[in-house]
Amino acid sequence: MKVCILFSGGKDSTYAAWLAKKEKYDLSCLISIFSENKESYMFHTPAIEMTKKQAKLMKIPLLIKKTKGKKEKELLDLKKVIEEAIKKYRIEGVVSGAIESVYQASRIQRICNEQKIKCFNPLWQKNQIDLLKELIDNNFEVILSSVAAYPLDKNWIGKKIDEKFIEEIKELQRKYKINPAGEGGEYETLVINCPLFKKRVNTHLINIIGEGNSWRGIFK
Repeated sequence: MKVCILFSGGKDSTYAAWLAKKEKYDLSCLISIFSENKESYMFHTPAIEMTKKQAKLMKIPLLIKKTKGKKEKELLDLKKVIEEAIKKYRIEGVVSGAIESVYQASRIQRICNEQKIKCFNPLWQKNQIDLLKELIDNNFEVILSSVAAYPLDKNWIGKKIDEKFIEEIKELQRKYKINPAGEGGEYETLVINCPLFKKRVNTHLINIIGEGNSWRGIFK
């Protein structure tokens, strides 16, 4: 089956793409939404420009759609680009990296229902610690691209998800109820390397901007 991946360049969408490929789905294209709203309800925004580099390393066509990022209205932009993928690549389904967000999953499902195509969420309800461990076990090199929750600060930007990270985030989960995989928006990620890439992404963290417990990295 031909599918498109709703692709942010972060751990969840990239891992969902890899799982779909393992299940013999044809990854026909990637869809990345570039939102002007940094607080978008639907779309990952930190380091979104890196999807261009990642797509080239995956050798998968990338469809980019810009949106103002207004709540609910941004879904019209997503619908338009999915329609484009159907026409251009004959996709029969959409793969997302949704884990626990009913808001995101239900809206993607609604668009797929309207277009009469399938919707796949291979990470849905997966234990978040198990997910982090699977990323490491399957050779995913992932770093934090932004943080937005106490006690995370700018020192976490660029930090790699490894065994040490898992132990640290488990302790923060115990103390502060942080979602260990960032499902509450505590942090966002960038995949630097994984089995889908032909080689490691050539990128550098050139700046960190923000204040308090809200910081994001600028990558080039």
